[in-house]
Amino acid sequence: MNVLCTLPMHPAGIALLAGHADITVMPDTSGDAFARLLPHADFLVVRTKLPSGVFVHGDRLKGVIRHGTGLDFIPVAEASVLGIPVANVPGANAQAVAEYCISSMLSLARGVDRIGRCFRERGWEAGRRLTAGAAEIAGKTVGIIGLGTVGQKLARLCHFGFDMRVLGHQPTYAGVPDYIVPATLEALLGESDFVVLCCPLTDQTKGLLNAERLGRMRAEAVLVNAARGPIVDEEALMDALRARRIKGAALDVYGQQPLASDHALLDVDNALLTPHIAGLTEESTASMSIGTARQILQLMRGDRPDHLVNPDIWERRRKMAETLA
Repeated sequence: MNVLCTLPMHPAGIALLAGHADITVMPDTSGDAFARLLPHADFLVVRTKLPSGVFVHGDRLKGVIRHGTGLDFIPVAEASVLGIPVANVPGANAQAVAEYCISSMLSLARGVDRIGRCFRERGWEAGRRLTAGAAEIAGKTVGIIGLGTVGQKLARLCHFGFDMRVLGHQPTYAGVPDYIVPATLEALLGESDFVVLCCPLTDQTKGLLNAERLGRMRAEAVLVNAARGPIVDEEALMDALRARRIKGAALDVYGQQPLASDHALLDVDNALLTPHIAGLTEESTASMSIGTARQILQLMRGDRPDHLVNPDIWERRRKMAETLA
């Protein structure tokens, strides 16, 4: 069997596949590379966004595994039409993302990134003068939009680790811990010192934080987005940051990725920017690769993968097998 990866897997996942499959890592994710390599692949491991129509080259594909959680990287509907099972590895990087959000909140509250640069460039006293606006996060209010695995891990860290008041917003609240206070989106934005996006990108969440909603945030508030870039209106956010209508923002994701080297966000001094690394730690990468490899092995055996996201495919296969029998 041949496994094609858009980016390398962790050695722990590779070890599980040893003796069962040959692994190829794509040199790039251009259309030409997919056209050349995908026809020879039995399984595709996805760590970068796939182009629409990519599966036209995947006649041999027996499964597509998202090395992570977010399914917006994969045209699932196209895979389903072609009868290709799609699976993901939910929750494998949730702790890493939650810790990234905490570190971003702390960094922006204390101005660590800005003070560190100033200290290096202008000296000891210049750096110390910037502590005038430093704040603690303990006892503050955090508003979390999206209370899935990441959102709930973050809520727990904030509540038990920093004695923070936790507001949460999502369509339903079944199974949500009682220390998370359900809130409307408007109330959450108006009352939170920190607004953290933990929701998936869907038709309903695309552009969720537009100019009007960003305008509801407090002037002392900080926005953290480690979910998906298009959830936020980037131009409106830059306007709010430049005008100091909000204190700052930590962004790990963007409307277009990778972020262009001349993007205007790079010149916004109260934006803490990272290149989509919130979910990447040694522990999380190993966990995602192991979960990916296990599901490839399940598919090789003809078993249903643990986290199949298009189960209708499996049901169609079962009914077809019964008919042929």
